[in-house]
Amino acid sequence: MGDFDNLLQPGRIGRMQLRNRIVMAPMGSNFAESDGTCGERIQAYYEARAAGGAGLITMGVGAIAYPHGTAEPYQVGLSDDKFIPGLMGIVERVHKHGAKIAIQLQHAGKTAVRDLAEGRELWVPSMPPALKTDMFAALTQEEMGAFISSSKSREKAGVKIRVMDKADIAQMIEWFAAAADRARRAGFDGVEIHAAHTYIIAGFLSGYFNKRDDEYGGSIENRGRFLREVIAAVRARVGADYPVWLRLDAYELRMDGGITLDEAKVFAKMGEDAGCDAVSVSAYANISTGVAFTEAPLVQQKAGFLHWAAEIKEGLKIPVIAVGRLEPEVADNAIAAGQCDFVAMARKLLADPELPKKLAEGRPEDIRPCIYCYACVSQIFINERVKCAVNPLTGHEAEIPLAPAAKPGHVVVVGGGPGGMEAARAAALRGHKVTLLERSGRLGGTLFFAALAYAENGALLDYLVTQMRKLDIEVRLNTAATPELIKSLGATSVIVASGAERNAPPIAGAELDHVWSGDELRRLMTDDRAEEIAKRKLSLAQRALMKAGSLVGVTDSTDAIQNLSRVWMPLGKKVAIIGGGLVGVELAEFLVDRGREVVVLEEGPSLGRELSIVRRWRVLDTLRQHGVVLHTKAKVESIDKKKLTWTDAEGNRHELAAESVVLAVGARPDDSLARTLEAAGVPVSAVGDGAQLGYIEGAVKSGMLAGLAVG
Repeated sequence: MGDFDNLLQPGRIGRMQLRNRIVMAPMGSNFAESDGTCGERIQAYYEARAAGGAGLITMGVGAIAYPHGTAEPYQVGLSDDKFIPGLMGIVERVHKHGAKIAIQLQHAGKTAVRDLAEGRELWVPSMPPALKTDMFAALTQEEMGAFISSSKSREKAGVKIRVMDKADIAQMIEWFAAAADRARRAGFDGVEIHAAHTYIIAGFLSGYFNKRDDEYGGSIENRGRFLREVIAAVRARVGADYPVWLRLDAYELRMDGGITLDEAKVFAKMGEDAGCDAVSVSAYANISTGVAFTEAPLVQQKAGFLHWAAEIKEGLKIPVIAVGRLEPEVADNAIAAGQCDFVAMARKLLADPELPKKLAEGRPEDIRPCIYCYACVSQIFINERVKCAVNPLTGHEAEIPLAPAAKPGHVVVVGGGPGGMEAARAAALRGHKVTLLERSGRLGGTLFFAALAYAENGALLDYLVTQMRKLDIEVRLNTAATPELIKSLGATSVIVASGAERNAPPIAGAELDHVWSGDELRRLMTDDRAEEIAKRKLSLAQRALMKAGSLVGVTDSTDAIQNLSRVWMPLGKKVAIIGGGLVGVELAEFLVDRGREVVVLEEGPSLGRELSIVRRWRVLDTLRQHGVVLHTKAKVESIDKKKLTWTDAEGNRHELAAESVVLAVGARPDDSLARTLEAAGVPVSAVGDGAQLGYIEGAVKSGMLAGLAVG
């Protein structure tokens, strides 16, 4: 079984036998139909993960009282038998591939924002504390209008809160029990009771939210009463042998009086004693600030919850499911060490549904990596369907087949960035002969530089470069694409992925030597025709340092350049970045980490607008924590040798000391090569930033679609 024997060994939850220890974690996807039923989109989505080899698929947030208690506009319903046919369709398609499937039983309680938006009451154990948060500050106006809990929704609907009485508690218990029975009748192999993430059961468990003075509040025994009654009712309805387990918070972070690890251990034992077959250990953080969302439940820290799962497991006889950014190697070791019994993966299986299968086949290098950009979950905040920045097929499995080419030809791809490599990969998988032409000495393009700014991007670069080699794609580096060359290759199709160009803005002084465009920095740091820039911009001493680095091969990997850039970069101590979009703020993060004092000046009203909402929260929080000054509505008038001048929204003039200035503006699609080839009679299709600015996500998507379309 290769190097992942522990992760790939069979396991058991109650009477349910699983082929391996990999669980698809429950996620809200927004893939159901508008009436809560399960159509082709969501059925194909789950079937792809089953075909990819997961042992257990867990459907997320099945709404037990649909539409009551829902948090998403396209949430799966479980409140009526009318939902059973669509659910049965998913079960049948999952079982066809040898996987088991469960559904998570959920009522969102105080966070049932669909109730809020549609004028229904929010059911809660007691009046929730007022939420003070800065999470809206980073949003654009368009995002504010679509945000799931925007002030507009509150104003329109009014907030109606219902503190549950005994009859309401009985009704909620019945909803859980009836939904579990409905899941059993639809053919699901088990159910997970969602008792975490501030949803209704967690609301009762938490001392932060539960201020009741009856038998359901106060002591830990009382706060756990509702949980025990739900489990008992579910167990009575589905029988003693049907697999039932819990999802619990190990901690409620940033909450005075929230659930602690010691309390979580008690609740887990309550679940075991009440007849649960397993416990899945998650966590939650009070979103008083947007970045808290990446502490929990969507953890940025590697293996962020594993030690809590291990502690909870010590007091239990039933299996424990761990979750939270667990790489396969870490997951395998955790199971071997007895820290957990199963590992749930969420984002990883959006990026590559075949992760388990590739591990079993000894091909871990072929796993398309999650780059932790948060594009997926950010969709939920604005009421959109989930997507994956590195896997355009996620949510579109039924629409975009990867079929062999009817008549294989010779596809020439121009440009070795993410769009070009993805186009080459897709075309090669369909049986085409593929040649990739790259004008510089290495693959990656802007993705290489993006991997310096955000190291997680490096995994995608490594994956794509590996696929070029494994799919026998002919890669020609240091090769300019000319009409003559392409014609000599006998290309049947040409895909141009030439990227963007970044022209200097019309600012007096933009041509000075200490002023760098993002493109110039990228070329210098990645050795893409760097010599011509070095001659123009650098002193002899600086050029010697740069040369020394490249002579010993330091620039061959992102890791090496990360290290080199901590020692040497052609930038002074005080850096002004003009432009606060994705490039500007990620560059600021990169420079601050290398000891620079950074000021960002953005002419528009918002920062990092091309970043997904959740990633943006993280970046802006990091910058503020490091003292980076961020100005919006700031227009730069002129640049001098030691300073620049800018005006604010009121027209007031300011001077800013700056030893170096970086221009992170002026990017536009560079279609000049495509036009040149077309003029010479070579038919081309353009992808990536050369066609439309879309950064990594846009490049990968357009590249894949182009590769699937040729021939």
